[in-house]
Amino acid sequence: MKRIKPFIQFTKFRLSFLVVISALSGYLFVGGGDTAIIIKLLLGGFLITAASNGVNQLLEMKQDALMNRTKSRPLVTGALSVRNGILISIACLISGAVLLCSINSNSLFLGLGAFISYAFIYTPLKGKSSWAVFVGAFPGAIPPMLGAIAHTGVFGFIPGLLFFIQFMWQFPHFWAIAWVAHEDYQRAGYFLLPSKSGKSKHSAYLISLYSIVLIPISLIPWLLGITNNISLFIVGAFGVWFYFLSYRLYISCEDGDAKKLMFASFVYLPIIQFAYVFTKMDSIIQNLLSHGLF
Repeated sequence: MKRIKPFIQFTKFRLSFLVVISALSGYLFVGGGDTAIIIKLLLGGFLITAASNGVNQLLEMKQDALMNRTKSRPLVTGALSVRNGILISIACLISGAVLLCSINSNSLFLGLGAFISYAFIYTPLKGKSSWAVFVGAFPGAIPPMLGAIAHTGVFGFIPGLLFFIQFMWQFPHFWAIAWVAHEDYQRAGYFLLPSKSGKSKHSAYLISLYSIVLIPISLIPWLLGITNNISLFIVGAFGVWFYFLSYRLYISCEDGDAKKLMFASFVYLPIIQFAYVFTKMDSIIQNLLSHGLF
């Protein structure tokens, strides 16, 4: 277990797992049901994300050593050498790319695009500008689009819609994290809140604004008749709940409320994504049965 733990920390296993769950929701939403493709998508997406997380830590070793939340990462503590970190990242990237390429070329394009933009654009920009959050929202929103294109093979409105919904979610999600970790981030020279005033009423206002805008955006699949009325109640109710937590942060400007919003953001996204899936379940089950998954 001691040997495995540095690898789990280095690849950010839990974050990588959440990414592939998002990709799976996109794949199922557009009617995918091929067992082999699901395995390739999940494993390939996990490995590409692991490579991204690994390169992120390789590039941010000095900054990680300055922050309480990251000073126990394996590169900082020496539990994992830089050489092994590089080798693990390369191995994950190549194997993940091969798996995505075996699905279709556009899946490979999206996977590599997410890796490059996260590792080599978002990561160095973090120390220079709060616009890094906007830039990071692009690779962060790719997973459901990747899942959809793993089935369709082409870019289109539905994959783009899934991308857009997750893209908008990124802002209240990451700004809540930035609020909770603000002092820690400042030790490393990062300033990632939406307002130069820091943990202020203005920053909280922008977080709540994006949260309320997320409600109608998340209901677009229902408005277009893609999902049924059950999704209206599930997605709408969780959207209101998420906004309520952001509004509480606006009223209090307290770290405790920011932390509640941060944890809620991790719950909110998979719930609405699989609400989309399950509220068009008849067609999805037919596809799964036709491909022999059950």
